[in-house]
Amino acid sequence: MYAARAFRDFGDGFAAVLLPAYLAAIGLGPLEIGVVATVALLGSALLTLGIGYLALGKDRRLLLVAASGLMIATGLAYARSSTYAFVLLVAFLGTINPSSGSVSIFVPLEHALLSRLVTDTDRTRAFARYSLIGALAAAVGALAATSPDLLAAIGMSRLTALRAMFALYAVLGVVGGLVYARIPAGPQTRSQDRSATALGPSRGIVYKLAALFSIDAFAGGFAVQSLVALWLFNRFGLSLSTAGVFFFWSGVLSAFSFPVAAWLSTRIGLVNTMVVTHIPSSVCLILAAVIPNRDAALAFLLIRAALSQMDVPTRSSYVMAVVTPPERPAAASVTSVPRSLASAASPAIAGALFAAGFEAWPLVICGVLKILYDLALLSAFRHIKPPEER
Repeated sequence: MYAARAFRDFGDGFAAVLLPAYLAAIGLGPLEIGVVATVALLGSALLTLGIGYLALGKDRRLLLVAASGLMIATGLAYARSSTYAFVLLVAFLGTINPSSGSVSIFVPLEHALLSRLVTDTDRTRAFARYSLIGALAAAVGALAATSPDLLAAIGMSRLTALRAMFALYAVLGVVGGLVYARIPAGPQTRSQDRSATALGPSRGIVYKLAALFSIDAFAGGFAVQSLVALWLFNRFGLSLSTAGVFFFWSGVLSAFSFPVAAWLSTRIGLVNTMVVTHIPSSVCLILAAVIPNRDAALAFLLIRAALSQMDVPTRSSYVMAVVTPPERPAAASVTSVPRSLASAASPAIAGALFAAGFEAWPLVICGVLKILYDLALLSAFRHIKPPEER
């Protein structure tokens, strides 16, 4: 599962950076690109919700293989896209994630499997490794986003080079599907799963978490990686190669923050770790948006990268800890779907602000809303402890 996550996030890493450049190359403007990001997140939300409930009592290995088939189709469809309407269709039905995080049909299945295979005391560390591997793969993928420039240097047209990268994304779907197929079928299905309801005794906690996570996700949608890349292109004239290198180091910093988050959570708890790392990262994002110097803005964004994702393994571990095992796929999807739905609205708003010339506003709005979310999360859940903290 770790290996399949690595292949998938490598593809997401370069796709998130290349997507705005590719859409611009086929004639779309900033507002249209923002709408594409919104449609992609909306489609991801519906797929994630469906798979979370479908997984109850099913062979999750086969569901992961099927999701890999959808990844293959997405890459091939983008490689052949030429019209706005077709791009919107592929964005809605496909698996390409326009953000730096991994919000997709794969997530509920992987979270449920991983939680089943480890003890409570090892759960957060397991999620930290899972997130670390994915983030490192995504960082290398962001570095691979420089490939179209290299291909153009040897005579390939820029558009053809961009299309070739989406074909590579489809190939990665093939490899990931083959790896998922090697997961043993036995541990994923139990009779108690088939007789349980998808979401039962923990419904209240899950819904409250989902509501709070939606605030965080709505804020994050103003600064998804594709839009940050577009902001850097427009604000500072960054080349595709420079942006790829920047997002590589950004991804590396995020990746190595995950083990730190796991270590910190054993000292101060999961909820406290989410909050005390998130607020400084939001402040850095606001400073990056308003400072006129390119190097200083990039430095603040890198500091943000080192802090902003430390809530990823801790949040995943916390959700899995406060629900019963049969509820885990549904809990993962229900807490992910509001995130996707909420984040689906904000890229289009951010695109409109970009088009109107208010390019710093989306980043500032993102930072302010995230700080408000962190304070609300701390207030609501500081007394609800996972088993290892009781």
